[in-house]
Amino acid sequence: MKRLTSARGYTIRINRYFESIKGKFHMELLPDPSTKGKEKLIYQKVWDVEPEPPTLSGLALFLGFNSRNEFETYERNGEFANHVKRARLRVEAEYEKKLHYQSSTGAIFMLKSLGWAEKPDGTLLNEVPKSIRIEIVNPGLKLASSEKEVLLN
Repeated sequence: MKRLTSARGYTIRINRYFESIKGKFHMELLPDPSTKGKEKLIYQKVWDVEPEPPTLSGLALFLGFNSRNEFETYERNGEFANHVKRARLRVEAEYEKKLHYQSSTGAIFMLKSLGWAEKPDGTLLNEVPKSIRIEIVNPGLKLASSEKEVLLN
């Protein structure tokens, strides 16, 4: 595959990769599986090409790289590296979404191999916190500890 030589070329090819993995389907009028024996017909999605999850290797191949090492070297030093980095982030975002599913072991493994790390409590360092603790260090005025310290005018 020809090496890309423009930012626009990378943008187009990256978008085509993510479009290609969505799969292709058509609609057919088929018996409704929930009406056992009552031959009710409904339109159902029939896959011509099954959707695939995004992968870094798949992205690298689609962009014309010969190895993941070549892909990663270009990502660090290439003329249009920012486009490749953004595409990698799109793949990573898909793995991150899978953390919300019940069985997310594979996604956790992949995110760790992409540089994510776990804290001692088992949560991933790159995860968005569910709550934030705010501590006021210097409020300006001293708070009264009892009613006797409050002056009324």
